[in-house]
Amino acid sequence: MLEHLSHPIFKVVRESARDLNQRAYVVGGFVRDVLLDRPSKDIDFVTIGSGIELAKEVANRLQNATEVNYFKNFGTAHIRQEDWDFEFVGARKESYRGDSRKPAVEEGTLEDDQHRRDFTINAMAISLNDEDYGSLVDPFRGLQDLKDRKLKTPLDPEVTFSDDPLRMMRAIRFATQLDFTIDEASYKGIVKVADRLSIISQERITDELNKIIQAPKPSIGFKLLFDTKLLHQFFPEMVALQGVEERNGLKHKDNFYHTLQVLDNVCDHSDNLWLRWSAIMHDIAKPDTKGFTEKEGWTFHGHEFVGSKKVKHLFRRLKLPLNEKMRYVSKLVLLHLRPIALTKEIVTDSAVRRLIFDAGEDIDDLITLSKCDITSKNERKVKRFLSNLKDVERKIKDVEERDRVRNFQPPVSGAEIIEMFHIKPSREVGLIKNALKEAVLEGEIRNNREEAINFVLKKGIELGLKKP
Repeated sequence: MLEHLSHPIFKVVRESARDLNQRAYVVGGFVRDVLLDRPSKDIDFVTIGSGIELAKEVANRLQNATEVNYFKNFGTAHIRQEDWDFEFVGARKESYRGDSRKPAVEEGTLEDDQHRRDFTINAMAISLNDEDYGSLVDPFRGLQDLKDRKLKTPLDPEVTFSDDPLRMMRAIRFATQLDFTIDEASYKGIVKVADRLSIISQERITDELNKIIQAPKPSIGFKLLFDTKLLHQFFPEMVALQGVEERNGLKHKDNFYHTLQVLDNVCDHSDNLWLRWSAIMHDIAKPDTKGFTEKEGWTFHGHEFVGSKKVKHLFRRLKLPLNEKMRYVSKLVLLHLRPIALTKEIVTDSAVRRLIFDAGEDIDDLITLSKCDITSKNERKVKRFLSNLKDVERKIKDVEERDRVRNFQPPVSGAEIIEMFHIKPSREVGLIKNALKEAVLEGEIRNNREEAINFVLKKGIELGLKKP
C-alpha cells in the first residue's frame, strides 16, 4: 500500500501522531478510491485519541494550509490545502435510538470505528504508524468485495440501515457510481427497513439522489430505488409513471422506464445536472393527463403544460433550488414536444422563430432533450425522426443567423414609443410592443431598427395616436 501514500500529508500526519503519542490511520473513501484507481482529493484520517489535537499539530507543520476549522462539538477538524481536503476525527463507537439517526458517540478503538462504517469497502484503513506504516487493516474483507464489485455491510444489514437509513441511499448511489452489485443480504435489509428513510431530512436524501443522477448511467440507481420502494417514499410522482394499461388491444408505453431511457440518453450527451432533471420531469404529468378514446387510443394531451407547472411544486418538496435552475427545467418540460412537432410538418420560418424566441439560450439543450426523447424500438422510425431533427437544427441555425431572435429584445423600447407619440404609459404602448414582437416573429418585418420604427409609427396611427 506504500505506493498510495505519496502525498506529503501522510508523512506530516505520521510525524504529528508520533509526537502526540497517538495512532493514526487513513480510512474510508480515499482507501477505496485509490484501490479502484479513482482520483480522490478528500482524505479522512482517524486517530486513537483526539482528532482535533492531531489536526492542530498537522496544521502547525503545513506551510500552505489555506483553511483550518475545528468542530469541538463533533470532535472533528477540517484542513483545506490548495484543492485537497483533509478530515480528522478520533476513533469512536456509536449507538442509536430508534427514532433518530443521531447516534450517541463515545471514544473507541480503530476496530470500533471500522464497525460503525456503512460498507466493507469503506471500512478499510491504512496504517500511518512507524511499526506497520502502509499496511492495510481490513477486518471485513473489503478488498475482496472490491475485487468482486460487491457492496456489503460490515454488520447485520438491518442494524446498519436502521441505525442510519441514509446508508440505504448511499448503497444505491455507490452501486450506481461504481457499477457494483448490492449483495443479497444487504439488498434484503434495505427492503425490510426501507420505511426508516422517513426519519432522514429531504435535503440529505436529495443530495444522494443528485449524486445518483450525476452518475454515468442513473437508470441503475432509479431501478434500485424503485425495486426497494425507497423511491415511493420521496418521489411518488415518478413511481406513478410505471405500468402499462391495455384497452381494446391498445397499450401505452411504460413511462417510468421510458423516462429512465431518456435520462440515460441525456447523460451520453451532457453532464448538466439540470438538463438531466428535465429528462426526469419531461413526462411527469402523464399520469395526470392520461385518457383513452376509440379514435385516438391512449392520449396524454397537455402533459407538457401540466408538467411544467408541477416542476415548482416538486422542486420545493424535494428541496431543490427555486431559482433560475427550476425555471430552466420548467421551460424545457413545457417545450420538449415542440422540436419533434416541427419534424412532422413543413417547417416554416415563423415556427422556427417562435421556438428560438421561447427557448432563448436554452435552445441547444432543448434540441438535445428532444433527440434523447426518441426511444422507439423501431430503428427506422428513430432514424427518420433524428434525420428530421437534423433538418430542424439546420433551419434554426439559418433563421437565427438571419433574424437574431434568440433572447429577442424589441428594436424599439416602450420608453421610445411613449416619446415618439408624446403619450403617458398606457395600454396602447403594450399593444404596440406586442404587435412589434409578433411582426418580427412572423417575418412581416426584419429584426432591425429602421423597419421596427416604421412599423411602430404605422401601428400607433392605426390605434388612433397622433402622428408624431
